[in-house]
Amino acid sequence: MMGQILLSLAIFVPVAGSFFLPLAGKLSSRFRNILAFVLVSVSFIASAAMLPSALSGGQANYWQIELPLGLTFGFLGDGLAVFMAMVSSFIGAIIVLYSIGYMSHYNNQNEYYLLVVLFIGSMMGLVYSTNLIFLYVFWEIAAIVCWRLIGFFREKETVKRADKAFLVTVFGALVMLIGFFLIYQQTGTFDMLQMKGVQISDWAVALILVGIFAKSATLPLHTWLPDAGVAPSPVTSLLHAAVLVKIGVYAYARFFLVNFAMNPVWHIVVPIVVGLSAIVSAGAAIIEKDIKRLIAYSTVSQLGFIFLGLSTGSILGIAGGLLYILMHGLAKGGLFLCAGIVEQNAGTKDITKMGGLIKVMPVTAVTFIFCAFSVMGLPPFGGFFSKYLVISGAVSSEQAWIALAFIVGAILTIIYLLRAFTMVFMGETKLAGFEDIREGSRTMLVSVSVLAGLSLAAGILINYPSAFVQTIVQQMAVVIR
Repeated sequence: MMGQILLSLAIFVPVAGSFFLPLAGKLSSRFRNILAFVLVSVSFIASAAMLPSALSGGQANYWQIELPLGLTFGFLGDGLAVFMAMVSSFIGAIIVLYSIGYMSHYNNQNEYYLLVVLFIGSMMGLVYSTNLIFLYVFWEIAAIVCWRLIGFFREKETVKRADKAFLVTVFGALVMLIGFFLIYQQTGTFDMLQMKGVQISDWAVALILVGIFAKSATLPLHTWLPDAGVAPSPVTSLLHAAVLVKIGVYAYARFFLVNFAMNPVWHIVVPIVVGLSAIVSAGAAIIEKDIKRLIAYSTVSQLGFIFLGLSTGSILGIAGGLLYILMHGLAKGGLFLCAGIVEQNAGTKDITKMGGLIKVMPVTAVTFIFCAFSVMGLPPFGGFFSKYLVISGAVSSEQAWIALAFIVGAILTIIYLLRAFTMVFMGETKLAGFEDIREGSRTMLVSVSVLAGLSLAAGILINYPSAFVQTIVQQMAVVIR
């Protein structure tokens, strides 16, 4: 019973509560901001409370309602779902806290907070759903909210790029939906709990992968993500680090490591596609001048490596892929929020026009390099251990070429992030009015400091998150090769 209550709180508090935020904003902007933070925090607390039972199998965290036409409306808080929900809701709460300072002088704040909280609520519904149709519904709610958030500033170019993101991700989702109907035709159900171990057709796999790759911005469906940098920086952090692009990674793990079996040829095809995506996007990041687009290309690259870890088929590789989701979420979220402080206070996103900002933004500079070190995979930061596990998993499963691709990508990551830090924070400044540039607000600095600190702490205390993800992997029906 307690598991059912916690599931309901995790999903429906942010989903339903988001619609009260405009009303709260009419009463007091401060009250609205606090309420938004509380709504997202409730999701995190409820998900964390399910952790003990999730690690023991998660059956206590389950409830289901029978609907007409054979549909079931069900949610399950197993280890994988609770892990994704905790990562998404925690980083989401930090982003809401950061938004209090960043969004304070923009219009349409009531709409902004409604959309952000609804966005996180849709992620909760998606990760806990046991039914393919309702998973698709939450998937599309996230797409619609994403469209509005990317186009938040309502300028012509901004709306154009929001439309692009919407069309790419919704097209992919519709293709994926066709794959779901092929699975229904084969199994007679949309309930994933009744499909354990079922080998689905190559057509169904291919169609589902289109939806996954579109949502997770994988080559050649990746271009919408760098263009989404026109959104407010908290939104880009939410899209790139915590929620939107991680939906595809989660779906891959849920579908192909927990529920469905697939033709072994896909274990070759998927690594080739995501490996190319990782290397090509890392190359694009090296030559990019726009700081938010640079970090966005980095996200495309790092997502490729998460997929590579999950596709190794080994315990180490899959554990590394899951650990990568956590470490990337913390560090990349911090990088985008730091970029938001720089953009808002320096008045430009062009790194070739900056320089010397460490003199006036020391906290932002230190938190940026801490997060960058984790994304690079330097010890003792958390990103080092996730990269080590992925490479070890590839080697242990006799897929040396995956390990080689990962090492090449890791080297490129070091190059473009050090280039960005040096051009933004070091050397002589090229900015007019440099002496008037200041740090971000207190809530913004607290937010980036928390993420940077956790990126380091997660590495120092690696035994805890590592044991967590390895327990999750042991629950999953993986194929060990």
